Amino acid sequence: MGHRKFSWVFFGALILAILGTSTVALAQEARQLVKGQTLYLPIYSHMLYGNLGKSGKASYVLLSALVSIRNTDSKRPLRVLTAKYFDTHGKLLGERVPAPVIVPPLGTLELFVELNDASGGSGANFIIKWEAEQPINPPLVESLHANMDGGKAVIFMTQSVPLAE
Repeated sequence: MGHRKFSWVFFGALILAILGTSTVALAQEARQLVKGQTLYLPIYSHMLYGNLGKSGKASYVLLSALVSIRNTDSKRPLRVLTAKYFDTHGKLLGERVPAPVIVPPLGTLELFVELNDASGGSGANFIIKWEAEQPINPPLVESLHANMDGGKAVIFMTQSVPLAE
């Protein structure tokens, strides 16, 4: 039993190390200065796992999502225009930024999807639009997904990708 527990701990640490390495590699890429973007951010309001049961469905765990829009420019603000939340089927669930929000240099705007909000599904996403008065370092937009109920923890991150305009 002790060996099995160690294996899961080791496996979890290995996955975190791999995810951390890929995030660092992405963060270290030189990015061009831009005046605005439309970003796609994957969100998981729940995560499927395990085997298919007698019902033919996998088990799932609900997840909260903390969306972090970080202005990486040290001199100029950016303006978040919209943050539209869509479900797995592409249906608009709502606008999380009903009026433009200024994010100061090195500041962060946070949006939150609650643990008990499973409306998005495992294929949910945000489409986030931002702009600046002049070209700036693009923001770092990530989502931290978590569920720490029942003595177990599920925690992982997703990053946005820019969409062609």
